[in-house]
Amino acid sequence: MSAGLAESAPGHLALALTVNGRPVRIAAEPRSHLGDLLREGLNLTGTHLGCEHGVCGACTVLLDGEPARACLTFAGACAGAAVTTVEGLDEDEVAAELRAAFHREHALQCGYCTPGMLVAARDLVLRLPAADERRVRIGLAGNLCRCTGYAGIVRAVTDVIAARRARGIGPETGAARPLGPVGARLGETVAAPHSAPARPARMAAPAAAADLADTFAPAHRFAQAIELAHPPEAVFALLDDIEAVAACLPGAVLTGRPEPDTVEGGLQVRIGPIGATFRGRARIQRDAAGLSGRVRGAGSDAGGRSATEGEIRYRVGPGATPGTARVDLDVGYTLTGPLAQFGRPGLVRDLAGRIATDFSRNLDARLSGAAAPPPAGLNPLRLALSVLRARLAAWFGRA
Repeated sequence: MSAGLAESAPGHLALALTVNGRPVRIAAEPRSHLGDLLREGLNLTGTHLGCEHGVCGACTVLLDGEPARACLTFAGACAGAAVTTVEGLDEDEVAAELRAAFHREHALQCGYCTPGMLVAARDLVLRLPAADERRVRIGLAGNLCRCTGYAGIVRAVTDVIAARRARGIGPETGAARPLGPVGARLGETVAAPHSAPARPARMAAPAAAADLADTFAPAHRFAQAIELAHPPEAVFALLDDIEAVAACLPGAVLTGRPEPDTVEGGLQVRIGPIGATFRGRARIQRDAAGLSGRVRGAGSDAGGRSATEGEIRYRVGPGATPGTARVDLDVGYTLTGPLAQFGRPGLVRDLAGRIATDFSRNLDARLSGAAAPPPAGLNPLRLALSVLRARLAAWFGRA
């Protein structure tokens, strides 16, 4: 069993982790999340639980030095990690400056959101090169406040950034700030985030196609189907054209000339305040006799520190009427990093459905000989509105 994780009483895990700079061993149920472990197991009630869906940000803590939602993080996944709550920031220089600025700018009222807001604001002070109000607002978009109207909070954060830069204290970048997916590094002894040893920064490189093993156990899987008013053979022939498929897929770009069985490229996505451009490689397998195929790929986003791995299995068959086709898709994926905190399976399925609709429309236009579709991109507002319309229709349909 991995270091930091051992068997305890029946039905419980014995976790070894570092909390606010202090080594801790504690028993936890496998289903318990980090927020409950901190509040009920360690009496660290400064971590507040609000929506418990990863939306409000009240439960934000530092996990291995990076902000993470305690309500969405399983306690068992934190074995060997360093966790810092708002109580652990008492002696932190940046947090002290933020507390003073929050007091000065009247940036808190009821205080429920404040612990998570301070953790998120501290990360912005360390990362942003200048006091840019727009970037501060975007950076705090995942932390909701029902009292202040945000103006005082934004002023407090920008004031601290401006004051530190004026004193010659630059942002922590490169080797001075570890980069990587949020989560535990099993088996390592992890120091408190503000005193963590320097680690060389590593840019995320695209996965090599040879590294994409045939065996893949995705964390999530769902099925999707699209209908096209064209013969199955014509549809399968178009799906065999990688460049044509990329031109029809919203957010997709090719970064290299496709090989017969591999392709290098990227996909742009945005969920809420977090955007990512996944760059990677995929291996393609086709069965012309069965009009089917498989795309197995992996990619990472260097800027946002999110990563994904997945596969798409497709089969082209006859549609509901003669001369039409139905494409059945079986999609499996695993998502890690900041986007994983927002990418709940239901939301991903909704987004995939809207992407599939646009993809089907673009395929139909190309098969019909129409002009090539313009460069496709994901419009987050349009996708969100379409998801809302579908949900409303479903609700009223059940009424």
